[in-house]
Amino acid sequence: MSTGTSTVDYDVLVVGAGLSGIGAGYRLQTECPGKTYAILEARESIGGTWDLFRYPGIRSDSDMFTLSFPFRPWTDENSIADGPSILSYIKETAAEYGIDEHIQFRTKVTGANWNSDTSTWTVSVEDRSGERKVKRTITCSFLYACSGYYDYNQGHEPEFPGLDDFAGLVVKPQFWPENLDYSGKKVVIIGSGATAITLAPSMAEDAAHVTMLQRSPTWVGVVPKQDKVANRLRSVLPAGMAHQIIRNKNAAFSIGVYELSQRQPKLMKQIFRSMAMRGIKDEALVAEHFTPSYNPWDQRLCAIPNGDLFKKIRNGRVDVVTDHIDTFLPEGIRLKSGKVLEADIVVPATGLKIQLFGGVQPTVDGEAVNLHENFVWQGCMLTGLPNFALCVGYTNASWTLRGDLTSRLVCKVINEMDKVGAATVIPVPDGPLEGRPLLDLSSGYIQRALGELPQQGHRGAWRVRQNYFIDAATTLRRDLHKTLKFSPAKVPAKASA
Repeated sequence: MSTGTSTVDYDVLVVGAGLSGIGAGYRLQTECPGKTYAILEARESIGGTWDLFRYPGIRSDSDMFTLSFPFRPWTDENSIADGPSILSYIKETAAEYGIDEHIQFRTKVTGANWNSDTSTWTVSVEDRSGERKVKRTITCSFLYACSGYYDYNQGHEPEFPGLDDFAGLVVKPQFWPENLDYSGKKVVIIGSGATAITLAPSMAEDAAHVTMLQRSPTWVGVVPKQDKVANRLRSVLPAGMAHQIIRNKNAAFSIGVYELSQRQPKLMKQIFRSMAMRGIKDEALVAEHFTPSYNPWDQRLCAIPNGDLFKKIRNGRVDVVTDHIDTFLPEGIRLKSGKVLEADIVVPATGLKIQLFGGVQPTVDGEAVNLHENFVWQGCMLTGLPNFALCVGYTNASWTLRGDLTSRLVCKVINEMDKVGAATVIPVPDGPLEGRPLLDLSSGYIQRALGELPQQGHRGAWRVRQNYFIDAATTLRRDLHKTLKFSPAKVPAKASA
């Protein structure tokens, strides 16, 4: 592994300055203190998802004790926090540890090529300042992608018949207009996922009426906005100790719900239907709009803090309609059933578009690498890419739980490279692997991207488990040399006499 005095610009380049990137910066500083690093951020600000999304009601869908960093306790009274609070937390963390000094803003990665002869990555970037764009390259010994797994420039956008005939306003959640006035307006939100379920009760505060239009129901669970047990523990224990106890408690609860859903789906269906019944108090409505055909956790669960959506449905501020769109009309949307939903504003909350590494296709010695043909090691490194890692969180728990484990593992690998004098490291299967989907959910946004994502294996370090406690016990204890190949730098061939 190179040092800061070598010919590379940085020992490690981190792509993305969201939760993952800031966490990576902290771990590099504390566990690889002799290494130089930089964080490349395409946008003008820290925060990633929490800086991009500005729609009404934007909030965490995981509790903040597990979504926050283990090294900086969450101190707000709310366990389910709003977007601005999360963004402030990320920025404050970056400033407190000097991580912000390592960030290069408005620097979009456009390419990355590994050179086997020099054991370095050459990363092509585009610096953006206003309308001016400057292209340059940066070299590094290790490349760490912390840019999430969805497209920041475009969500999933299905084609809606007659959309051009609609006389009202169409607003995309991913690009919410600043100061949009929807007071007194009739709003139709298309979708049934986390975004739609967040938007509906929030917009209902000021809109004349909100309708949530879904093709099929989603399993929804009620969670408390404040964690009373957590707040009690924080009042009697030191901050760090309380944070760790609460973090483990909440992680155990999330995993418990997931495991029970896998083993006892009928029981979990009954529990979620009971939650909806207590909130809505209408059996027919619950059966039609909140009883999906699939089992809980076949797709990601949606959480509503303090039952806010159910309360708005019960008091008539929000309607839920389960139907398919026939066509848009000037006045709204006509459904397959013939019913017309009048609307002044339509919000298509139709899902994310998955995209690893910001859409950049890495190359090795100038040859493109097909990510889908490669396997993931320990949920982060890829068989076809030397000195490369990516950060992908859990589907059934907070992103940061795995994100922090991954950053610590990356640091361990880098330190091992120094220990054995290696310039290159790459995962090598220790036997045949059965290919399985990287993300094992039936959600549409995942199914649409399966052919573009790398695969996981069926065993050991090649299996991507959705269990934080198993990962916490094994991730940093594996013998790296069993499944990673460490190689010294190539010796340049001598010129012939």
